[in-house]
Amino acid sequence: MRDTFVKTLIDIAKDNKDIELVTGDLGFGVLKPYWEQIPDQFTNAGIAEQNMTSMAAGMALEGKTVFTYSIGNFPTIRCLEQIRNDCAYHEANVKIVCVGGGFVYGSLGMSHHATEDLALLRALPNVVVMAPGDLVEAECATRAIANYPGTCYLRLGRGGEKRIHDKIENFQIGKAIKIQDGEKVAIFSTGAIFEEVKEAAEILKDKVINPSIYTFPTVKPIDKEVIKYCGENFDYIVTVEEHNIVGGFGSAVSEVLSELKNKKAVLVRIGLNDTYSSIVGSQKYLRDQYGMSANKISQKIWDVVNEE
Repeated sequence: MRDTFVKTLIDIAKDNKDIELVTGDLGFGVLKPYWEQIPDQFTNAGIAEQNMTSMAAGMALEGKTVFTYSIGNFPTIRCLEQIRNDCAYHEANVKIVCVGGGFVYGSLGMSHHATEDLALLRALPNVVVMAPGDLVEAECATRAIANYPGTCYLRLGRGGEKRIHDKIENFQIGKAIKIQDGEKVAIFSTGAIFEEVKEAAEILKDKVINPSIYTFPTVKPIDKEVIKYCGENFDYIVTVEEHNIVGGFGSAVSEVLSELKNKKAVLVRIGLNDTYSSIVGSQKYLRDQYGMSANKISQKIWDVVNEE
């Protein structure tokens, strides 16, 4: 995803001299093509993410569209006050980009596990929150936030994510995308965890459960129409996120469901169960340890559907 983001931003920035990219002294192997081709629209702010964010806000208020870039929690939690006070409050045209959502940097420990970022950024007024599920969604999301007049958060995987779409027609901020039709169970996914969801759906087919699947590249504003439709027409809605289930994607869906008058669906949230990861390992290992692997997702859905 990060390579796709950089390639897309280069394409956009070449046509728009007001696009600026600011890094917190990270990502040089990936960002090198950008600064080589567009050196006058690139700044290294150093390992000073709070300063980077305030600087980006100032540049934005002078007419620039500024992308800040770093990994995990560094461009988000570390400088949350600056995002709130300097960017969101002023509706500044700043796009915060996190590479490594969830357990991407799993071997580096909980300080690098971005598992509360969606909840924190979603709680800030005037902030769009996006978590694309594949390379095509990442490209579409990058272009969409570049054209959006305000503060946005873009949560990316690291690389190697499987492709979902050949192309997306009429991509829009705030709209979910249907991947497949199904019965009884609707699975909602956000971010790169979709690869586990897709595999889980294949496992469930062998057990004669054929879920409908939607990917939500936008967490805020959430697609209320899709949630309403599925809430009224399915027995179960299952949300899957590589994130704490408190305050994140599942919570956003539950807020919509709680206000429906004719709700049918029972909500099941799959994610990190309000804890910190006290173990380290690869992203795949941690997903399995915390119930987010394809096998664990499929087993959870099977158990819920077959409860008496």
